[in-house]
Amino acid sequence: MNILAALKHEEAKLQKQADKVRQQLHALRAARKILGREVASGRKAIGRKKRVGKKKRKMSAAARAKIGKATKARWAKYRAAKAKGKH
Repeated sequence: MNILAALKHEEAKLQKQADKVRQQLHALRAARKILGREVASGRKAIGRKKRVGKKKRKMSAAARAKIGKATKARWAKYRAAKAKGKH
């Protein structure tokens, strides 16, 4: 019985240490997340989400024109259908 009590006591101590380490990891990850945002934006990131470590993609003028043309065609089709009473 004495050995069982000692093992339970050690288990409780280790569980307490594990909980403390989990809390420290959580705090460390939160700090790293906050600092990562500040470095990415060059200033404090308050209420604004920034991409960390990713560059913003740039679309070519040709791609923008193609998307714009397709959008106008979709809206023209929608308006034509609406005029006929399909919507």
